[in-house]
Amino acid sequence: MSQKSKPPLIGITTYGHQQTIPVSPLSAYSDAVRTAGGIPVLLPATDVDLVKFLEPLDGLILSGGGDIDPVFYNGCAHPTIYSVDSHRDAFELQVARFALDNHIPVLGICRGLQILIVVSGGTLIPHIPDEYGTSVLHRLEPGPELRQSTEHMIKLNANSRLAKLIQKTQISVVSFHHQAARTIGPGWRAVAYALEDGVIEAIEHEHHPWAIGVQWHPELSPNDPNHQRIFQDFVESTLLRNNLITV
Repeated sequence: MSQKSKPPLIGITTYGHQQTIPVSPLSAYSDAVRTAGGIPVLLPATDVDLVKFLEPLDGLILSGGGDIDPVFYNGCAHPTIYSVDSHRDAFELQVARFALDNHIPVLGICRGLQILIVVSGGTLIPHIPDEYGTSVLHRLEPGPELRQSTEHMIKLNANSRLAKLIQKTQISVVSFHHQAARTIGPGWRAVAYALEDGVIEAIEHEHHPWAIGVQWHPELSPNDPNHQRIFQDFVESTLLRNNLITV
């Protein structure tokens, strides 16, 4: 008797027409999914029947990108807000809600974490330096056209799923953001923070089978097992949910 495993289909949201963010190409997300044993499926922001669009998928990655329009979380305009694409925002908020309501494993990365925050009723900090200073640089800013990622240390709650799958409580992360979670909606908990300034770096859902958001970019550390374990556990969770192992 032999066992056969069908690779899970992992949807990855894509940049909108108004977003040309160079820091994390979609190929990096796709490569991470393939390495973990999944098949990446790129999801353009489009007006479709979400059930038909998402039903074939086994998991969802909400990727990085520009800032979310403050109108979606009753926020205020800020001069540093950039690359807003309200069409992408509306699409991803619907996709995130569908995944949460239907227990589809979901991983939010950078902007993706913020989408999970907003769709669950939380709010965002418009610009981290205004409230936390610059003791930790969450991105390098030599100029608007030259925004770059950087690295800093984070600490994880020892009893979190994230710490258990990474197998550490402190790691270095690749970071590229100037906004962060301010408040977290019901059902979520913060499980990681920037080591020096305390900015929220990761969230986990308390009831969903697998819903995690990370403020950093694990796909940009392809040779670091600490970060690749996130994708591995995520893909494994899709196999368990859908019972894709057949005899």
